[in-house]
Amino acid sequence: MSPARSTRRGPATLAIDIGGSGLKATVLDPAGRMLAGRVRTDTPDAPSPGELVDALVALVQPLPPFDRISIGFPGVVRDNRVLTAPHFGGDPWRGFPLAQRLAQRLGDKPARLLNDAEVQGYGVIAGRGLELVLTLGTGLGSALFRDGELMPHLEFAQFPALGKKTMNRYVGKAARHKVGGNKWNHRVEKTIAAFRTLLQFDRLYLGGGNAKKLDIDLPPDVLIVSNRAGLTGGIRLWDRGGD
Repeated sequence: MSPARSTRRGPATLAIDIGGSGLKATVLDPAGRMLAGRVRTDTPDAPSPGELVDALVALVQPLPPFDRISIGFPGVVRDNRVLTAPHFGGDPWRGFPLAQRLAQRLGDKPARLLNDAEVQGYGVIAGRGLELVLTLGTGLGSALFRDGELMPHLEFAQFPALGKKTMNRYVGKAARHKVGGNKWNHRVEKTIAAFRTLLQFDRLYLGGGNAKKLDIDLPPDVLIVSNRAGLTGGIRLWDRGGD
């Protein structure tokens, strides 16, 4: 998406999308339009909390001024703290106040933190019925919405898929490289069928960096969506009680 000049007055939001392989950021106007081109850098290998915060501070330096911060993180998040960080080494992250630490480093701007698939979901859902978002990236991200309302987070990524394999290991990036594109596509088909049986969703959105690798026939209620939503959905974190 090319940068757009905002015609609406209101706070500008720094949107950050933390992925297992890439860190991305932009600044959004009050309508969720990008005010600057997206910046990106590789995610440090198994970063500590401090290393990741340092990388994010450096990443956003070229971006225009902002008033508040939205952050999507690949793990379980609660009350602006990280509970799990399966791609980043786990234990050092438990309970880490990522929103607070990043806010302090970026001028004490208010910050909100949510699971990255949930942020992407906010950027693509229609707000009607039961809508499921699955992101195919380093692992499997998931978010579930009912009539536009975010449901409690379910960490499907760690759910057993085949023997001792979790969903992360079944359809994640490493699995695609290991088993090849054809078999990985078949696994994604089976994953979609399993979630349909489990949830009877009205609409399924597929995102993440590996969604573009899909080469299967998708039913009408399953859509591939742009990964830009992992940033633009950040505006929705401030819909209720925004500063």
